[in-house]
Amino acid sequence: MMNQVHNAFTLFMSLLVEALPFLLLGVLFSSALLLFVDETKLLSSIPRNPVLGALIGSSIGFLFPVCECGNVPVARRLLMQGASPSVAIGFLLAAPTVNPIVIWSTWTAFRDQPELVVLRVVFSLAIATIIGSIFSLQKDLTPFVQPMVARAMAQSSGAKSDKIRTQDLSSDAPLSSPLLQSGTFLLGTPGSPQRLDATTMETVLLASKAGNFGGAGAALPGDRLFSQRLRLFVENVMAELRELGGVLVFGSAIAAIIQVAAPRDLIISLGQGPVTSIIAMLVLGAVVSICSTVDAFFALSFASTFTTGSLLAFLVFGPMIDIKGIGLMMSIFKVKPLVYLFLISGQLTFLLTLAYNLKFS
Repeated sequence: MMNQVHNAFTLFMSLLVEALPFLLLGVLFSSALLLFVDETKLLSSIPRNPVLGALIGSSIGFLFPVCECGNVPVARRLLMQGASPSVAIGFLLAAPTVNPIVIWSTWTAFRDQPELVVLRVVFSLAIATIIGSIFSLQKDLTPFVQPMVARAMAQSSGAKSDKIRTQDLSSDAPLSSPLLQSGTFLLGTPGSPQRLDATTMETVLLASKAGNFGGAGAALPGDRLFSQRLRLFVENVMAELRELGGVLVFGSAIAAIIQVAAPRDLIISLGQGPVTSIIAMLVLGAVVSICSTVDAFFALSFASTFTTGSLLAFLVFGPMIDIKGIGLMMSIFKVKPLVYLFLISGQLTFLLTLAYNLKFS
């Protein structure tokens, strides 16, 4: 028993040590996108066609080397800044795989099987584009996302706040005194202190971009404007790290417990069948929660006992949907859309990798 507890704790710490740098990278990029990039111009350059938008969103990962921990805050910022669901979801699902670091690590692990490296990218792009296109059919995504994200989406699109259901926002309702709430507040502004959440962040950001952050209508000097933006950048980094770090710890703990308790010998014994091997590796990919930058080396250890299609299933599905990632995605989506993402991505991965097994194995 103590041995299992020790193993679980070791796995838990290894997941955290492995994931935290990439989570930090994603949060830093997300905050930089918020404060130093004109998101309106960035998003306006993306085609409105859902399929093209999903494909471009999926391909953005080539520019931003973040894994399944770092892509969540970036995808959330895209949604909150008014990006279409197809773009944000395409990036959310494909970025952990479709980026230079992961491609390089996969090539290093499977240098003798270059087709596996290519198919990992192709399958990931295809699945992310299809799912992003499916979600684009939902005209109003706010009922499926968390209240803070829904408020920011409504503000970005110019929608009225009463379109968001009151019961969804009740958990974030202000207390009698804002200083009694947890979180960061902006002081020295006209009126009462303002909580630094998604809504006030957008308001302050617009004011800073207009040069009127001081509240008196006068434009700030360039150096002071930069210092105000830098302060907002730091505040946003701290807020997102506090929120996403908590769910990362929770998801990593669950993943470590399941890894110790799961009958891994039984899973390995299923590795030779074209169907059972894929199912086994889909389950393993969801449970193990290994960072996409190093999961190719984990898959390489199964190369002699599992089919190539099942290795592809692990490399494609794991970075998209795993226990650790689901915990992080809960900062964006509610339970129902997460179930959709899990089922659709699992089914598409199974069909594509099964076709490979039947054709080439």
